[in-house]
Amino acid sequence: MGPLLNETGVLVTEDAEKAELLNAFFASVFSTKAGPQESQAPEVREEACRKDDLPLVEEDCVRDHLSDLDAHKSMGSDGMHPRVLRELADVIAEPLSIIFERSGRKGEVPEDWRKANVTPVFNKSKKEDPGNYRPVSLTSIPGKMMEQLILEAIIKQVEEKKVIRSSQHGLTKGKLCLANLIAIYDGMSG
Repeated sequence: MGPLLNETGVLVTEDAEKAELLNAFFASVFSTKAGPQESQAPEVREEACRKDDLPLVEEDCVRDHLSDLDAHKSMGSDGMHPRVLRELADVIAEPLSIIFERSGRKGEVPEDWRKANVTPVFNKSKKEDPGNYRPVSLTSIPGKMMEQLILEAIIKQVEEKKVIRSSQHGLTKGKLCLANLIAIYDGMSG
């Protein structure tokens, strides 16, 4: 990465200074407000999550996710390479499923999975402006897997309970906004 302009307009060339400058900028655009889960005591969160409310994290499902990992992707902040996790899928599927299950019951994510290596990625315009970079977080692979399992459980619930109408196209898997526009056009012109 080339030099960056600091808030006084001076070019910063040292790596440590550039890192501090980007860190300060990224921190300034993100809010640190506590979400509803963070404001509750752990006992309240645990009581709110009854056993019937959360899906069981099946060992086979975790094994499938581990087996599907792309061995060519980067390792996360925990230093575990996806290739290692993929090759050890049969051995680590059970302990990971237990960790995922307990994490869901307690409403807490293991601390190591909350850490990330943040890399600035250039967006547009002048490369000297820290505002033209966006932060990309490299998080732990098990943490990403847990997010994927939660997403799949939410999608399954939404589909089973028919929460989203069939006319909803945007942000719905397999449906495009363009298809919705075509349906509206057909309805209006027919």
